[in-house]
Amino acid sequence: MAFAGSFVASKSISSAIRAFDSRSSLSSSQTQKLLGFKTFNSSSSGFLRSVSTHQNLLTQRSTTRSFFSKKENHTDSSPRPTKVQELSVYELNERDRGSPAYLRLSQKQENSLGDLVPFSNKVYSGDLQKRLGITSGLCILIQHVPEKKGDRYEAIYSFYFGDYGHISVQGPYLTYEDTHLAVTGGSGVFEGVYGQVKLQQLIFPFKLFYTFYLKGIPDLPAELLTKPVPPSPTVEPSPAAKAAEPHASIPNFTN
Repeated sequence: MAFAGSFVASKSISSAIRAFDSRSSLSSSQTQKLLGFKTFNSSSSGFLRSVSTHQNLLTQRSTTRSFFSKKENHTDSSPRPTKVQELSVYELNERDRGSPAYLRLSQKQENSLGDLVPFSNKVYSGDLQKRLGITSGLCILIQHVPEKKGDRYEAIYSFYFGDYGHISVQGPYLTYEDTHLAVTGGSGVFEGVYGQVKLQQLIFPFKLFYTFYLKGIPDLPAELLTKPVPPSPTVEPSPAAKAAEPHASIPNFTN
């Protein structure tokens, strides 16, 4: 009986040990699974962040390429016109605008460096049949040239053409010979214009003839592109143009 009791006790102890080992193994397995799950989640999170960052970079690069492609295409599809258009006008001082005004900043008796000459004269079409507008600007005396009985100026001024806009020019203005000035810009139908203009002194400072060579703009209105009267000291505008009658002036001509 004692032996049998010992055997039963031993068997119970063995069963208990196996159960404990089984529970330990299960606990370890569960722990590994839990740890493995956490590790997988951590790795997955890092992987997803990496993929997201990569996608963001690709999107940024695509957007950048798209932006510059559109800009290049826009530039290529809108070339600047290079056709040269000739525009001829007369500038006449009819002694009714108080122009020019001579400001002797040099405080010398003869014309000298630094003297300023603001001016504004009337502008007529090349055929002298229409009043177009006015000139308005400033001449800065650079040099008095006694041997040529004249002066050299640096001129900055504009030609105003009513509703059509204006043209700005800058460059040498000589009272004793023809010169060329740069066309620096404009507005209205002259927006984006560049080129040059030839200035011919007919009777300084009362009669001047200009031939513009204009680039960078669409075709000008036919009303401005008339066949010019050959320049000479005797030219005069038509009576209707001089009176600025409606049929002999452009819309809202600048006065």
